[in-house]
Amino acid sequence: MKRIMILGATSAIATACARLWAADGGRFFLVGRDAEKLWQVAADLSARGASEAHVHVLDLTRVADHHTLFEHGFAALGAVDIALLAHGILSDQALCQSDVGAAVREFETNATSVIALLTELGVRLSAARAGTIAVISSVAGDRGRASNYPYGAAKAAVTAFSAGLRARLYPVGVHVLTIKPGPVATPMTAGMRLPGLLVATPEQVARDIVGAVRAGKGTLYTPWFWRPIMVIIRAMPEAILRRLPL
Repeated sequence: MKRIMILGATSAIATACARLWAADGGRFFLVGRDAEKLWQVAADLSARGASEAHVHVLDLTRVADHHTLFEHGFAALGAVDIALLAHGILSDQALCQSDVGAAVREFETNATSVIALLTELGVRLSAARAGTIAVISSVAGDRGRASNYPYGAAKAAVTAFSAGLRARLYPVGVHVLTIKPGPVATPMTAGMRLPGLLVATPEQVARDIVGAVRAGKGTLYTPWFWRPIMVIIRAMPEAILRRLPL
């Protein structure tokens, strides 16, 4: 029976992962800013086999409240076997290009607050010498592209930070999984022009995440075909990349 903390628990990918873990009787501590949606997720997980589902309401950009969040979470579960960080936004690219405040909020939400969460989780799990931290980054963080560079820059920071954290925690038996999805059909991407056959469902991504956590992987591209695609994009000279509609 796994003890699972999910930060950003109402996201489509997080919910799909939680449903898979619930089938094995998992115990949950669910965090998000929408109380009604959190309780709906908790009830759904209980109906699917979860043995416990605690709820904690918090806007995770409020970094000063993170310590209290973790105090409550670890007290509720006793210990954490899996911590999934699925918190983030997909902001308005055009607005971020012209509005300094929007660009900064993008980075604070998708990078700064996530790094703060990762730091405290690293401290707590390293003391326990056990557990897995799984954090959702993005293929957008592999290379700066005109279409989404504010979002991509934040995800690049998460990718780099989690790689360093993975190296630091490896000797004490704590795994850090960096998850790099491509476009996923979720409420967050509703209304966006997505690249057809390359779009995944939350359920596809969740199966990959749960499998990668179980296998102790360090980095997951999901679906799998994004790994070779990003090898090509990372290798592409900038003189060519900047001329492409990517």
